[in-house]
Amino acid sequence: MRLDSLDARLLLLLTDAPRLGVLECARRLGVARGTVQARLDRLTAAGVLTGFPPELDLAEMGYGLTAFAVLEIAQGHRAEVAAALAAIDEVCEVHATTGQGDLFVRLVARSNDDLQRVIDEVVGVAGVRRTATSIALSTPVPPRVRPLLERIAQE
Repeated sequence: MRLDSLDARLLLLLTDAPRLGVLECARRLGVARGTVQARLDRLTAAGVLTGFPPELDLAEMGYGLTAFAVLEIAQGHRAEVAAALAAIDEVCEVHATTGQGDLFVRLVARSNDDLQRVIDEVVGVAGVRRTATSIALSTPVPPRVRPLLERIAQE
């Protein structure tokens, strides 16, 4: 789905203030309430807008250590490995990749000892052949979509 300027401006507005109602969004964007509702419905149906989760600071929740693991897995076992990884609470996301490994995993832990426990769980998943883990020292550029939305909003 291709976003237009109004879609992008609406998403930027909701990114900055996710608790705004449809009527307030319409007022701020200078369009009809029905237009905003139709756009939200279309963006949701297309899978672009998937929800309004709160932004959480994992370090403040006690998970101050972030690590990335590259996993090599047995051929034909991606779905089973991904399902097993999803059952590990500290696994935040998993991406199937090309290149050196098969899966790229972001995980969190409370400490180095806790990270060892999490890695042991990951390595214990049937189908995982090898892992290489790196600890994140800082996050100079956090996950973001804002620059993309701003570019589309200006089109």
